[in-house]
Amino acid sequence: MADLYPLLTTFGVALAGAAILTPVAEKVAIKFGAIDKPNARKVHKAPIPLWGGLAIAFASIIAVLVSLGVFESLRHQINQRMASNLIGILIGGIIILIVGMIDDKIAMPAKVKLAFQILVAVILIKFGVVIQFLTIPGIGFVVLPVWAAWGVTIFWIVGLTNAINLMDGLDGLLAGASTIFALLFFIVALLKGQYVVALLMMALAGACLGFLKFNFNPARIFMGDTGSLFLGLMFSSLSIMGALKVTTTAAVIVPLLIMGLPVLDTSFAIVRRFLNGKPIFSPDKEHVHHQLLALGLSHKQAVLYIYLICGTLGAIGLSLVFLVR
Repeated sequence: MADLYPLLTTFGVALAGAAILTPVAEKVAIKFGAIDKPNARKVHKAPIPLWGGLAIAFASIIAVLVSLGVFESLRHQINQRMASNLIGILIGGIIILIVGMIDDKIAMPAKVKLAFQILVAVILIKFGVVIQFLTIPGIGFVVLPVWAAWGVTIFWIVGLTNAINLMDGLDGLLAGASTIFALLFFIVALLKGQYVVALLMMALAGACLGFLKFNFNPARIFMGDTGSLFLGLMFSSLSIMGALKVTTTAAVIVPLLIMGLPVLDTSFAIVRRFLNGKPIFSPDKEHVHHQLLALGLSHKQAVLYIYLICGTLGAIGLSLVFLVR
């Protein structure tokens, strides 16, 4: 088992960083008019500042840089391939942050956002973040040709990014769920000896938990698309660096189970809108969190219930790490 002290330090720095930076992000959002105003589709009743995702992103990045600067053991874990991956993820993360900030301010068309997501996925591929093989039950280990590797990787990154993005519908929902996702991925990475991925997941977990203090119901700031797109990109790309690099039949299943709720919710939303003759990217109030509110659960009860579902699915995913080799 790897030394946990640098990882816990990363978590602590990210936690403190988000706690310090979130009020700053709130003031910046108010100054520049990045405000989420209530409407018939939304749950909140008063205008709330956006751009909270900036605090999550910068707290995560600062925590990783501090830990790499302090702990020589961490720097030794990064080989040339990983360095290339991390540069690509950083560049992609910055681009998606800017896209999210613009979208939060002026409501960017869905097709334009999709185009930027595809562009970011291509950039990540160019820096080596690519699904090169799959282990398929009943078939075995399959090395993907270049065209298929590109297609699967773009689908994975864009699909998971949007699944995480669509989950951000209630106060504290995505921040808390992302904390759970990151901690689960951290455990998987640690078990597989993927120390760098574990480090990055601890940074995300700490940043999301630090932000949650300001975002839980009643929220004083939202992460907005700035945060949800950033988190979606991080989970999709880091899962390629981590879980999908393992040659077991559980390689694809484990990350899909860990993020099972947003994946299923998004899949049902696509089918629902297609059957109703609506554009796939058109918003509605039929997501899981909306359905729980319709059943009579309070805002906080619905959020906590979804936390429980995410944790349960994640526990099943972790069990597969031990059961399926």
